[in-house]
Amino acid sequence: MNAMTTFSRISFDPVLPWWLLATVALAAAILLGAAFWHRSGGTTWRLLALTAALLALANPYLVREQRNPIPDVALVVVDQSISQRIAGRGTRTEAALQRIEEKLRGRPDLEMRVVRAGHGFGGDQLLPDGTHLFGAIRRALRDVPNRRVAGIIIISDGQVHDPPKPDSGDDLGGPVHLLLSGQRGERDRRLVVVKAPSYGIVGETLRLSLRVEDSAGENGNADSRDARGRTRLRLRRDGGTTDSRSIPIGVSRSFPFRLNHGGATVLELEIDPGPDELTLKNNRAVLIINGVRERLRVLLVSGEPHAGERTWRNILKSDPSVDLVHFTILRPPHKQDGTPINELSLIAFPTRELFQDKLDDFDLIIFDRYRRRGVLPDIYLQNVAQYVRRGGAVLTAVGPDFATPISLSRTPLGAILPSRPTGSVRETGFRPLPTAKGRRHPVTASLTGIGETGTAPAWGRWFRQIDVTEVKGDVLLRGAAQGPLLITARVDNGRVAQLLSDHAWLWTRGFEGGGPQAELLRRIAHWLMQEPDLEEEDLRARANGNQLLIQRRSLTPDSGAVEVVTPSGEVRSVTLKDNGRGVEAGALAVDEPGLYRLHDGSHQTIAAAGDINPLEYADMRTSAVPLQPLLQQSGGGEFWLVDGMPDIRRVKPGRINRGRNWLGLRASGEYTVSGVEQTPLLPALAVLILFLGLTMLAWQREGR
Repeated sequence: MNAMTTFSRISFDPVLPWWLLATVALAAAILLGAAFWHRSGGTTWRLLALTAALLALANPYLVREQRNPIPDVALVVVDQSISQRIAGRGTRTEAALQRIEEKLRGRPDLEMRVVRAGHGFGGDQLLPDGTHLFGAIRRALRDVPNRRVAGIIIISDGQVHDPPKPDSGDDLGGPVHLLLSGQRGERDRRLVVVKAPSYGIVGETLRLSLRVEDSAGENGNADSRDARGRTRLRLRRDGGTTDSRSIPIGVSRSFPFRLNHGGATVLELEIDPGPDELTLKNNRAVLIINGVRERLRVLLVSGEPHAGERTWRNILKSDPSVDLVHFTILRPPHKQDGTPINELSLIAFPTRELFQDKLDDFDLIIFDRYRRRGVLPDIYLQNVAQYVRRGGAVLTAVGPDFATPISLSRTPLGAILPSRPTGSVRETGFRPLPTAKGRRHPVTASLTGIGETGTAPAWGRWFRQIDVTEVKGDVLLRGAAQGPLLITARVDNGRVAQLLSDHAWLWTRGFEGGGPQAELLRRIAHWLMQEPDLEEEDLRARANGNQLLIQRRSLTPDSGAVEVVTPSGEVRSVTLKDNGRGVEAGALAVDEPGLYRLHDGSHQTIAAAGDINPLEYADMRTSAVPLQPLLQQSGGGEFWLVDGMPDIRRVKPGRINRGRNWLGLRASGEYTVSGVEQTPLLPALAVLILFLGLTMLAWQREGR
């Protein structure tokens, strides 16, 4: 409770207007002046009588007010940004806050408010980059008039990134004081990314420009960079292998590198610590560069014209990311049927150019009902097999010829195919059905009409399937007699797939309701070309506001929990929930920006939350420079906590707010009046008696 005080004063409530009283007083003064001039008797008594009469007309009374003081507000702002967590700053900050509370708590004329700000995370989204304190200051004082703000005490390292500009006219009310939590003469080395691309073409050379700065200075104001030394730079790509090299300090250097896959590539850069390092947090930098593939080159070789050939062509030509080269073999080179040369169709098949000179230029090769007809010698098919082992991709969509002695399985290409034909061809109606793996594999798990587990897909029938044996890889679809219909497999660094029917075109024609042929074939092609979004065994995460959303694809359900290592090194475990379609998902609340490393025993990935290279890391030395204009404008001062806690005093408005070892909080003296008592000073009867008595004395004196 605030102590109530009593204040007394004299007030007037004139019977006549002040101007009329002034006129009467002036006339009386003239008459009395004339009487004094002529030395008339009783003039002094007449002066006293008129004075008593005028005072009575002015009606004075004593006013006693019961006043309740209104406490001023002192705001203490505690900086809790990343830079406050190093070099003992947090300990000094909390000790200073405790001393301030001991000094100010319980004072009747002062209300103390404490605000903790600058966390970097808040609400459902990340806060702006850097240390932001003044938004919290304005919110804390929104209900306080400026005249009641005693002052603002900021406990920080001084690296604040949202101070009001001196010419903005932003008045916070009282003086702003800064208590610096760090030490003088701090030294820090940091890695600066001068220039880096945000995206690049996969396989092309990109350039990254870096500089190492080694700075030191009293109060963080001076800045020196030693350009004569060198340090070690380590580069880690996607959390994997590390490249190390020596670079000079204080000089920008450009480094070439290549993206080896599409999607996001995470580059982690780190330099060795310098002498007397303040922190190692800014010795690191992280870049996320999105790899963009050029148009994917696909070679489609159709062994003969058939009903599904145009379907293949239309699907691949409709994909804007695919550059298609299509050849259809109309007649073998050895065929001698007497057809005139000028009537032969189109051009000869450029086998040497495609299957030897430019084979590695293709991302995918599709053999559509191809059979041995003397067009491709075994040496070229051997080249294709080696192309797959090096990282290429082959899809075979087979027909009845695959079950004959002229099958591709009897060529050098058969060594990489995921099955071998039995020689039987089933020609009966059947619906393609997903296997247990097919319901989890990204190629088939989300096909339109696949239905829930235990229900048959709403697809039309096919009528031909080639029986196979010695199956290697994953069977995603089954057909007649539960035989394999779609098989995918990995061969060394490459991938192969087999579609054991040539009736997929029935879906495109809408037979019995059709099916997702275009969707299926496009997904098979992109899986073969190793698109990241179609990996069947994959772990990935992304930040969404203050949550880290985790997703794992796996052909095996219940793969266990995922361990997450936070930027500060804390290890957390997250249990994921399986959706039955090969995707397990979960979320983790995040409370600090930076890189989060995830692993589940088999896979690992990296996710960035917030700004991965925070503005906070640009300079982590203690300095009052960012707040100096505000301190001067408000009349506040800066104090180093390592020199001891300054004394806190209350000062009147207009006085100096700081001293050598003290800071001032303004005392406004605001109050409210809870009661008023008025007592007349000149009662009417007493004034009348006094006036008559003085008048009679004046007459008596005049009569003598």
